[in-house]
Amino acid sequence: MSYGFGIVGLGLIADFHAKAIQAISGGKGRLVACCSRSAEKARRFGETYGCDGFSDLEEFLAHPQLDIVSICSPSGAHLETATAAAGKGKHVIVEKPLEITAERCDKIIEACDKAKVTLAGVFQSRFSEVAGLVKRTVEQGRFGKLVLGDAYVKWYRSQKYYDDGGWHGTQALDGGGALINQSIHAIDLLQWFMGPVDSLQAFTGTIGHERIEVEDNAVVALRFKNGAFGVIEGSTAVYPGFLKRIEISGTQGSVVLEEETLKTWEFAEAGPEDDEIRKKFGAGAGTQGGAADPAAISFEGHRRQFEELIAALEEGRAPLVDGREAKKAVEIIQAIYASSKKGKTVRLG
Repeated sequence: MSYGFGIVGLGLIADFHAKAIQAISGGKGRLVACCSRSAEKARRFGETYGCDGFSDLEEFLAHPQLDIVSICSPSGAHLETATAAAGKGKHVIVEKPLEITAERCDKIIEACDKAKVTLAGVFQSRFSEVAGLVKRTVEQGRFGKLVLGDAYVKWYRSQKYYDDGGWHGTQALDGGGALINQSIHAIDLLQWFMGPVDSLQAFTGTIGHERIEVEDNAVVALRFKNGAFGVIEGSTAVYPGFLKRIEISGTQGSVVLEEETLKTWEFAEAGPEDDEIRKKFGAGAGTQGGAADPAAISFEGHRRQFEELIAALEEGRAPLVDGREAKKAVEIIQAIYASSKKGKTVRLG
């Protein structure tokens, strides 16, 4: 079976979704429709990618070949589109974050559950080969007892990025700043590797930009439920911008990951595969990962995630990043904002 995809919201990330859909292997996915409030933008996007363009959501959702709606609209507008799509019996995949609060995430999850449609949240970093390797290695126990899990996203966005971005930097539609927009992929990977966060204490602030309502810097101290500690540093004010870095450390091993490149892969008990792993993943990922340019990413992770969603539909199971999984990073970020505002430790759950 081939699934018809439609994209709602035609900003920068929509092009990556369109290219990923067109690259789905085996002819199992095709882009059939797109939707924007701007009829001209929908027309141009449709001509570029060979799909039907709409400026009316109801007409878009009525497309006879539409099976899966990919939501790329501003973060704080995901709820309305997702619930409308679910109400029409369409499967839904939502670009990160699923929504800007856990409560709004819950409403999307409930709408999709009620309509008996599949919901997925886009966290394409989980679908890189090296991220899967790290996750399996944690599960195999090679790290021994996990003691530290850290994520560093020291990126750069110019003042012009916010001034020209429309909804970027606004509380209503961005829901936050450097954390919920840029650092959320690293936060998702960190909790995926390390397990649930028990409690945290945070500082957030706007230091390097003007005329924005949200943070451009954050530092967070974490305690995970397994007893390990951790740190999150997120910024959009660090020139020239550095690759996303995640460090997982245990009593028997440590891994340092920069984007999809292994900088460290060391374990007390060496395995026969370790040299090959270092050779394969230590050469460099060939991507700047959006550190200074939000367009400097690949659509390969999105393609892999779309293919996994199709596999889940065919196998009658939940996708790897279903709505409840996608909500976890939002809950952590909400707790960070609450901690910073209150000036004290916040426990999750």
